[in-house]
Amino acid sequence: MLAGEQSSRGARADHTTLAPIRKETSLATEDSASELDQLRAEVSDLQAQVEAARAKAQTAQAQVDEARAQAQAAKAQAAQVTQERRADSGGTVQPTGQAPTRTRRGWRTPVATVLIILGCLLAPVSVLGVWSANQISNTSKYVANVSPLITEPAVQGALTDKITTKITDQINVQGIANQAAKQLTNRGLTRLGTLIASFSGTLASGVTSFIHGTVAKIISNPLVAKLWAQANRIAHTQLVKALSGQKGGAISISGGQVVIGLGPLIDQVKHNLAARGLTLVNKLPPINPTFPLFSAKYLIQAQSAYRLLTTLKWVLPVLTILLLAAGIYVARSHRRALTGASLGLAVSMLLLGIGVAVARVIYLNKVPSSVLPADAAAAVFDTLVRFVKQGLRVLLVLGLVVAFAGFITGPSVTAVRTRKAFTSAFNAIRGSGERAGLSTGPVGTWVYRYRTPLRIAAVAIAGLVFVFWSQPTGLLVLVIAIILVVVLGLIELIGRPPAHVAAERAKAAQPH
Repeated sequence: MLAGEQSSRGARADHTTLAPIRKETSLATEDSASELDQLRAEVSDLQAQVEAARAKAQTAQAQVDEARAQAQAAKAQAAQVTQERRADSGGTVQPTGQAPTRTRRGWRTPVATVLIILGCLLAPVSVLGVWSANQISNTSKYVANVSPLITEPAVQGALTDKITTKITDQINVQGIANQAAKQLTNRGLTRLGTLIASFSGTLASGVTSFIHGTVAKIISNPLVAKLWAQANRIAHTQLVKALSGQKGGAISISGGQVVIGLGPLIDQVKHNLAARGLTLVNKLPPINPTFPLFSAKYLIQAQSAYRLLTTLKWVLPVLTILLLAAGIYVARSHRRALTGASLGLAVSMLLLGIGVAVARVIYLNKVPSSVLPADAAAAVFDTLVRFVKQGLRVLLVLGLVVAFAGFITGPSVTAVRTRKAFTSAFNAIRGSGERAGLSTGPVGTWVYRYRTPLRIAAVAIAGLVFVFWSQPTGLLVLVIAIILVVVLGLIELIGRPPAHVAAERAKAAQPH
């Protein structure tokens, strides 16, 4: 028992001794866990700070890259401006900070300027030469030019009055009535003779009115329009004879005017009058009145010009094109020279239009109203020169369109901002479509890769359409230009740039 008690006492002693130790161990474990949590929180904070520092570094790097890109763009733009100034001055431009040296003048700028000026001066002469060739050496185009004259109301009225006067002068209804009255009086029918004599004037007026109305209906008939075209077709060779100095034919000079014979129209009128009961016209002698076209003074001038233009009618347009092309090629800045040549061509066509307007006023003042009424003379002039006006309008619009294209593709601030605005708009439209699920896919990638050849092809096709169009007009030039702009816009819109190019564009488009 004694041993058992000792053993029990020893166990209690051990328990009493270990209790404080266990308590201290528990407290130490709790302190370690708390410190570990604290360390973990500090590590998380450090990691967050590191991530924030990395983000700031990336932002700073992006800003540096953007600043470098802007510096490169500014450097490229400065180099372009320097090149433009060098091209304008014909020498070299000294960099900033260096002492200015003497600028050496080159030969390209003055030679290009002279060539372009000569081409612009020859352009109006070329238009007149082509018009003369078409109207003189090409019968179909001449007839197409003068055929609308018969449909002009003023010309129809002038023809009706002239034909009516010639027929009534030949018939002399009042003279015939007075002669009949005299014969009746001699036969003892005095009262009847006196009655006819008193109404001879009224009878003549009625017959004249009847003839005038019949002639007016005939002149407005499509059949007479065909006769008019046929008569002009036959007379075309006679016009060439007149311009070349030969005599004879339907075209002749009378009273200081170049006139065309109206014999075929008179024959048609006589046939219709006889069919309506006025058979007296069948006894009339052949009547061939004339209709004036223009002053004989201009015929003499045209004869001199004809001899020259028939020799140079094809040389002048080719020479004009070669001079303008050579001036653009020789110039240091081809784009600037193209713009200047286009504006010069437009100005020369404007001067030609002013010259045609002045010639119209001179022509109307020179034609007496007794020969041709003013409205009919104006209709004749406008009809004869309408192809000249059409040609100068075409070249005027073409020059303005090409000049605008040269300006908008240049390095000026307005041109650059305009191009950037259109590019940003196309990118925005394309981005909106892709976000909505609409993508051009491989087609867009292909179009973007070959966008330069596609643009060249579009411009070439537009040029071929204009060149091979039978009778181009100013409106046609505008339509071709608008369609070309739409096609170029579609190429820009459909073209799908790679991801890194799109990102660079988006970055460049952001406001700074």
